[in-house]
Amino acid sequence: MQPPVKAALLGASGYTGADLLRIGVRHPGLEFVALTANTHAGKPMSSVYPHLAHAGLPDLVANEDVDFSKADVVFCGLPHGTSQKLVTDIVQANPGIRVIDMGADFRFRNPQAYAATYGAQHIAPEMQEMAAYGLTEHNRDAIRKARIVACPGCYPTAALLALLPLIRTGAISSDDLIIDAKSGVSGAGRAPKQNTLMAEAGESVSPYSVGVHRHAPEIEQELSRACGSDVVVNFTPHLIPMSRGELVTAHVKLGNATNADDLRGVLQQAYAGEPFVRVAEKGELPATGHVRGSNFCVIGVFDDRIAGRAIVIAVLDNLVKGSAGQAIQNFNVAFGFAEATAIEALPLFP
Repeated sequence: MQPPVKAALLGASGYTGADLLRIGVRHPGLEFVALTANTHAGKPMSSVYPHLAHAGLPDLVANEDVDFSKADVVFCGLPHGTSQKLVTDIVQANPGIRVIDMGADFRFRNPQAYAATYGAQHIAPEMQEMAAYGLTEHNRDAIRKARIVACPGCYPTAALLALLPLIRTGAISSDDLIIDAKSGVSGAGRAPKQNTLMAEAGESVSPYSVGVHRHAPEIEQELSRACGSDVVVNFTPHLIPMSRGELVTAHVKLGNATNADDLRGVLQQAYAGEPFVRVAEKGELPATGHVRGSNFCVIGVFDDRIAGRAIVIAVLDNLVKGSAGQAIQNFNVAFGFAEATAIEALPLFP
């Protein structure tokens, strides 16, 4: 048996970092040798996340205290704008190391698109050439070779899994795409915010970042690449009072398909044999409870009452398939493990 791949995790105190550890400690080929959380440096992981007390993890340290020469892979769970310099330094100083970034800093193929979306210039555009967009089901070949794997955002993961096969085949039109999205409050991160307080988020559904959400250009980037022309989407996210889970409803105009059955057939063909994407049977309504705690995505297709249109619904767990689980899936592809290793768990229900 080959020795385990030694991993460092940057940003271990965030929700995505915690879920990556929850999943990753069960991986037979992965060993965590360093965990960082600058605000919690010096603390045991159990003091930040008691549910990980039995995992035998190293104590948290500051980023600058990690000896990256002892790691084979770095998982990055830092907010946007914070990983560019750090990842660049790590990769340049350690020629054999690879990075799997769950943040936004390397998702845009064009650094100018990053600047336009996040309001600041990308400080390491030359590193983008080393990066692969980490939507596993649609980019495995690039992921296998890349030094940096940029995992998609949670909303783009759901939207793109639902729409890429349809737009690539012309089954739907690239015009008039409306995406209505809802996510649990963990998607907003662990830092205290007024709108995620229980008294404000509980028993209330609220839209946010209306017309300006940063995931819309990411979705547009990949849809445009798939169909060969510029695609613009109408994207509106909503905060929903639950901890985890995400539901995306895409209202689409039919292209060469004539109805929802045709669209379902395209998706079934595209995802035949895929371990984590399931196309729902006709009439089955996907729900976040069907994927909670798992790396699965379920996609359903329905005829709209408006002629020439259809409705495509995708659900996933925003912390697993939308982040940490997809990161492990990409790790498996990049390092030659069976793709489902450590992420085979079925959803929690109820």
